[in-house]
Amino acid sequence: MLNIIAAVLMFGIIVLVHEFGHFIAAKLNGIYVVEFSIGFGPRLLSFKRGETRYSLKIIPLGGSCLMLNEFDSAEEAGVLPEGMSKEEADERGFINKSVWARIATVAAGPVFNFVLAFFCALVVVWRVGYMSPQVIQVEAGSPASEAGIQAGDTITRINGKAVEDYRDIELERLLKPGQTMELQWSRPSGGGYETYRADVTPEYSAESGSYLLGVYFPGYVLADDIGEIVKYSVYNVKYQVKAAVLSLGMLVKGQVSADDVSGPVKIVSVVSETVEEARQYGFETVMLNLMNLCIIISANLAVINLLPIPGLDGGRLLFLIIEALRRKPIDQEKEGMIHAAGLALLMVFMVFILFHDIQSLL
Repeated sequence: MLNIIAAVLMFGIIVLVHEFGHFIAAKLNGIYVVEFSIGFGPRLLSFKRGETRYSLKIIPLGGSCLMLNEFDSAEEAGVLPEGMSKEEADERGFINKSVWARIATVAAGPVFNFVLAFFCALVVVWRVGYMSPQVIQVEAGSPASEAGIQAGDTITRINGKAVEDYRDIELERLLKPGQTMELQWSRPSGGGYETYRADVTPEYSAESGSYLLGVYFPGYVLADDIGEIVKYSVYNVKYQVKAAVLSLGMLVKGQVSADDVSGPVKIVSVVSETVEEARQYGFETVMLNLMNLCIIISANLAVINLLPIPGLDGGRLLFLIIEALRRKPIDQEKEGMIHAAGLALLMVFMVFILFHDIQSLL
């Protein structure tokens, strides 16, 4: 139960940071925030401070930052905060702010998720390190050995793409199983480095059930200084974004099934299992594992929210960018209807994922 609570709290923090991004940007732009809430459904706890109501709701999945008149004027919506005139409500309503103020407010949620992922990455890289692409062992007779790769070499490029840590190689190998890859590596020589290139085709391993190159890497290596910590923290977030985008592409192409998609219930289950496994190594290990999961989930949430789908932040940004380009507001009623339809479809999809999560855990 404590593991599940820890998982729900972590998920709640990620959502809180996302909604706080919207909240702080709205406040900075003079937008009236009606309610800031974590969760959905009936309120468990609620209080009002200043002009905003803060709520904790019964279903701990998601949250909201409800702004005044997001799609309608005060007169059309029939919403007037207590003691506020129609003129002031219109002035402070979301819909009447400049298009750039609205873009900043909508974009702030995903941006704050990237910031959260980065700060968690700073701690993880500082305490644990980064995954070095330097080879420590080459299996005899393997594709890597036949290509001439030796222990001490550092893989620098794969299929023309820069390799910043070992996961770049793993990601390319998983995305293109069994396909020939162009590898480039460097080798210390006489105080400098020599560069080598070769085409390498991974071999299928029945034992692991995957295609392998036959090289082994050292795992995590501690960063030398603050510059390396920041560098690899930025890369950590960059990698998660890249992996999320590529995974979405595979989903669209039908290269992954519903079994590979995780919703909130499965995520909570995975986090709970991770906490249980890490507990035997102490509190710091538990926290570092949670932070590592937070990097993955927060970055993925930001990427998904930026998709140009009605009902998501990306869908709203698309409409706002179109408005900025054409210098003319889009019909608010039509836009509202499109976002409502998109949100309804997203809710149906979430119910499907929720059902699938529960089914897979039974």
